Amino acid sequence: MSTETPSKQITVIRPTKGWVRIHLRELWEYRELLFFLIWRDVKVRYKQTVLGIGWAVIQPLLMALLFTVVFNQLANIQSRNVEFILFAYMGLLPWNLFAKGLTDGSRSLVTNERLVTKVYFPRLILPSAAVLAGLVDFVIGLGVGFGLLLYFGRWPTIAVLLLPLFVGLTAIAAMGIAFWLSAIDARYRDVRYTVPFLTQMWFFVTPIVYPAELVLQRVPEAWRWLFSLNPMVGVVEGFRWALFGESWDLEPLWWLSVVAVVGIFVSGILYFRRTERIFADMV
Repeated sequence: MSTETPSKQITVIRPTKGWVRIHLRELWEYRELLFFLIWRDVKVRYKQTVLGIGWAVIQPLLMALLFTVVFNQLANIQSRNVEFILFAYMGLLPWNLFAKGLTDGSRSLVTNERLVTKVYFPRLILPSAAVLAGLVDFVIGLGVGFGLLLYFGRWPTIAVLLLPLFVGLTAIAAMGIAFWLSAIDARYRDVRYTVPFLTQMWFFVTPIVYPAELVLQRVPEAWRWLFSLNPMVGVVEGFRWALFGESWDLEPLWWLSVVAVVGIFVSGILYFRRTERIFADMV
């Protein structure tokens, strides 16, 4: 009878050095933790609220109504051939997903301090979960958006099939910036004071309450590329195009915005992975 004891697998965790690669297999192994963190964020957000998930609809709808009064009725800003409240609401949907992901993702490491300092797991999961949790609100708001389309007698065209592409680009852009800001926030707490100001500034340079061509008509052609570097410009315009099915003449603007989204996402991951080894000591 054999008395040999079964061998045990030992995993040694060492700090990373330099620019390290992304371990996609490891991220996949911790997918259940990602889903748990997303579900936790959603439950905590609406815990002990009277309206609960209804806030996902009330906030963008009231903001769209306010923007209609201020920018359309008072400032006389036109919205192409689309009702302004519909134009503003469909611009707010991707923006709210982006802004919420940027805000929650930037503080995800500090918020989960005890988890970071006591348990090992891929830290990329924390800002990613903070961004992806916003998809719940987004889907509910989008359902109301389709209701508004039908109310105003607008039927989505074949372009609506590209809608998931623009939603994915919104989430990727938010993740990329969240990777940057959360890694910086682990060392410098100034980020928590910078993000609200940054979000407000970003809102007004993104064509949410005005069409992008309004800016392009007033900016010299040599400087229009600066406007296009905003990753949310192409995303918001493309999101509306996919829903309204109208002609879209901003192809160069769109491609430059896509390049900006990819650049922010890749550089964010690289910087996050490079600084990951100090998180447990700094947060």
